[in-house]
Amino acid sequence: MDWPFLAQTAGELLRGVPLTIKLAVTALCTGLVLAAGITALAHNRLPPLRWFARLYVGLFQGTPLLVQIFVIYYGLGQIEVLRASFLWPFLGQAYWCAILALSLNTSAFGAEIMRGAIAAVPLNEIEAARAMGMSGLLLQRRIIWPQALRYGLANYGNEAILLLKATSLASVITLMDVTGIAYRLVSRTYRSEEILTIAGCIYLALAFVIVACVHLLERLLRPHHRV
Repeated sequence: MDWPFLAQTAGELLRGVPLTIKLAVTALCTGLVLAAGITALAHNRLPPLRWFARLYVGLFQGTPLLVQIFVIYYGLGQIEVLRASFLWPFLGQAYWCAILALSLNTSAFGAEIMRGAIAAVPLNEIEAARAMGMSGLLLQRRIIWPQALRYGLANYGNEAILLLKATSLASVITLMDVTGIAYRLVSRTYRSEEILTIAGCIYLALAFVIVACVHLLERLLRPHHRV
């Protein structure tokens, strides 16, 4: 076991952790907002809006994330109108293309998680709230969303872990996250086993942090379940 090499490799891979976390957190927050919007459209009374929500979810759930990244990074640059617009300074950069692809992808899965969480709210509690005069945003804010948050938190934690691992695909468009640095080290040293094992351990440690945060939030949201 070449401990000096492992220590040096770990040090170099850790330099990619801030970018990996930045990609995951930014995409998760953006995707959460988009997911809430898609969920609202899915429950809208207008059929075209509901159809759009279903199409959106089906499109991003049914196509590989790697393909989505390639289409956004390489495909958008072929649109002349877009290259001449104010969006190009952002979409012309690999970082923002990765954020966009990750956000759109996770928002589709997040919308389904939210839909299931809302459906899990007991109907009798909603009817009781309506009998007390609650409706619209007040009903959503006081009854539906607080309970839906409890029901959907664990699943959204799983989605956050999946998103963290999905950030490794950003390396294919030249971003130097943990995986990107790992690929560069492998091409330089040809010691793929040690390098990729350390990279996997870093992702595993970050996943444990997410699990711990989700468990903490669950304890805070469900104080009556504390042991």
